[in-house]
Amino acid sequence: MITLTDISKQFGPQNLFENVNLQLDPGNRYGLVGANGSGKSTLLRIIIGDEEASSGKVAMPRSLTLGVLKQDHFEYENTPILEVAMMGHQGLWQAMEEKEVVLATEPFDADRYGDLEDLILSHDGYAFEARCAEILEGLGIPTSQHRLPLSTLSGGFKFRVLLAQTLASNPGCLLLDEPTNHLDILSIRWLETFLVDYPGCALVISHDHRFLNTVCTHILDVDYRTITPYTGNYRRFEEAKVSNRNRKESEISKREKQIAQNKAFVERFRAKATKARQAQSKLKAIERIDLEQLAPSSRRHPKFGFAQRRPSGKTVLEIEGLDKAYGDNQVLKGVDLTIRRGDRLAIIGPNGIGKSTLLKILMNIIPADSGEVLWGHETHPGYFAQDHHDIFGDRTGTVEGFLGEAAAGRDTGWVRGRLGRVLFSREEVEKKLGALSGGEATRLIFARLSVDEPNVLVLDEPTNHLDLEAIEALVEALEAYDGTTILVSHDRWFVSRLANRILEITPDGMNDFRGSYEEYLERCGDDHLDSRAVLKKAREDKKQKKNRKNGNQGQPIDDEKQRLKRRKDLELRLGVVESAIEEAEKKIGNLDALFCRPDFYDTRDDTEIKRLAADRDTLKSEVERLTVEWEELGSEIEALG
Repeated sequence: MITLTDISKQFGPQNLFENVNLQLDPGNRYGLVGANGSGKSTLLRIIIGDEEASSGKVAMPRSLTLGVLKQDHFEYENTPILEVAMMGHQGLWQAMEEKEVVLATEPFDADRYGDLEDLILSHDGYAFEARCAEILEGLGIPTSQHRLPLSTLSGGFKFRVLLAQTLASNPGCLLLDEPTNHLDILSIRWLETFLVDYPGCALVISHDHRFLNTVCTHILDVDYRTITPYTGNYRRFEEAKVSNRNRKESEISKREKQIAQNKAFVERFRAKATKARQAQSKLKAIERIDLEQLAPSSRRHPKFGFAQRRPSGKTVLEIEGLDKAYGDNQVLKGVDLTIRRGDRLAIIGPNGIGKSTLLKILMNIIPADSGEVLWGHETHPGYFAQDHHDIFGDRTGTVEGFLGEAAAGRDTGWVRGRLGRVLFSREEVEKKLGALSGGEATRLIFARLSVDEPNVLVLDEPTNHLDLEAIEALVEALEAYDGTTILVSHDRWFVSRLANRILEITPDGMNDFRGSYEEYLERCGDDHLDSRAVLKKAREDKKQKKNRKNGNQGQPIDDEKQRLKRRKDLELRLGVVESAIEEAEKKIGNLDALFCRPDFYDTRDDTEIKRLAADRDTLKSEVERLTVEWEELGSEIEALG
C-alpha cells in the first residue's frame, strides 16, 4: 500500500497539483492520465523518491519493493541480454553470481554456500532464468538473441530489455512511464496479459486508449490542479468525468441563480420597513452560500483539419515486385499492392518487419533494391515521418518560419492563427525547431500538412508523442478527411477507428484484407494479437521445420506403413524421455530437500557439498536437454497425424 498525503508540487509560478490524497492498493492497476506537462511523470518521480514534493508526504511499507522502468541502457551495453533482464531481481541475481564464485573458490565456504542456496530456493531461483527468457520472448526478443550483448539491439529493442528487467524483478508495485513506447502490437498485447495477471499494484502512464481500457481497474486523472481517482477503465472514467463536471457546473449555476435572486430582493425591498427583516434574512442567506470556484482544466484540444487540393485519380498507387534488404536481412520481398482512392490502409505487423521501410520507399527517401512504385494521376502525397529529422532537416528554423514556408502569400496573422489552432501560443511561435518536444513537433507537422492540402496522407506512427486529447482530435480530423490515407500504427484504438483496409506484414508474406480492423479480427477467427498463441505457433512451426529437415531429410513420408512405423518409434522414444525427465526431477527434488535440512552443512565435508551441488546442476541441464527433445518429439508426432 502506498499513501500520498497532502501532496503538492509547484515549479515557480506553475502549480501542477495541490493537496493530493491518494491510496494505491495491492491488486489494483492504476492508469495515470492527463495532458502533456500536467505532472504525470513528476508524480511518479515523487513516489519513487527521485524528486521532492513541494509539500506533503509519501508513505509505504519498508518491505515494499518498487519496479521502476529505467530509460538508460548504456550501463548494460556489453552485458548479455538475458542477464540484463535477470538483474532486475537484484538480490537474487547477486546471490546466483556469488554462488558461482563460492563454488570456484578454495577453501570452500560451506556456510556461505548454504545461505546463498537458501536465498535462491526461497525466491524460486532455479526457475528464474526461464521466467526471464519467457518475458523477453513475449516482448519480441527471440531466444536466439538472449546470449548476445545488449549493444547488438536497436534503441527500441533495448527499451524492451529494460522493460523485461522491470517486470522480472517481481516487485510489490510496478511504476511504468509509457511502457508501450517502442512496442509493436503483439508485444503490447503480451504486456496487457502480463499486467492483468500481475498480483501487485501497478501505476502506468499511457496514451494508448485500448491499453488503458484493457489493463486498468482505476484511473487517476491529473487535471484542475489536483489528481482525482476514478474506479474502472478509461472508457468508464471518460463518462464519469464529464458527468461529474456537468454536475458541479449545474450546482454552481443554481447557487449563482440563488444569489442573484436574493440580491434582487434586497435591492428592491431594502427601503421598505415592512420588508426590512426579510431583506436582512436574504443578505444572511447570500453569505451562507458557498460558491465553489472550479479550477481551469489543463486539458487542451488541438484543432486538426485536412483537406485535399483536388481529388486524385482512381488508382492512387501501384507497387510491383518490391524488394528491400539490409545486408542479409530481407525486410520486403516481392511486394505487390494497388491502392485506390478513398482507401484508409493500415499497415500492421511486428517491429523490424519493414513497415516504415515501405513508407520511406514510397516517399522516395530510400531506394528499393528492385521493383517499381508508380503514383497515380494527380496524386499529391503528404508525409508524416516517425523521425522528425526527416522533415525538419537541420532544425535551426522557428515554428512560425516552418509553417510560413508552406503558406506562401499568407500574412503573419493567418500563420499564427493556424499555429494557435494546434496550441502554439504567441510566445511559442518563435521557438526553435530543435527545442520542440515530441508532442509539439507532431502538432506542427500536422499543421503544415493541413496547409499543404495533400490528397494522400502517408503517416508513420502519427500518435507517438501525442496525449490522449490530441490523439482523439487527430482521429476526428482523419475521419473527416476525404482523401486517401496510408498509415503505420501500433495503436489498435487508432487503427480500429480509421482503417477500412488492413495490410498485415508477416515473416511469411502479406495479408491484404478489405474491411475494418474489427472485421479483420473476426475473419481470423481469434485475436491474432494474443502473443502467447502467436509464440506457441511460432515455436511449433520452427520445430516442425527442423524435424522435417533432420528427421525426414525434407521428404514427405508417403508410404503409410513407413509413417505408422515412424510414429510408433517416436512414441516409444517419447515414453523413454518422459520417464527420464520424471526420474531426474525426482532426484533434483531429493537434493533440494537434502540441502534444506538444518544439519546438512554440519554433517558433510566441503568436498561432498560441492559434489552434490555439481550433481544438481548436471541433473538440471539434463532436464532442460530432455525437455527440448520431448517437445521436438511431440511436434513430429503431431505432424505425422
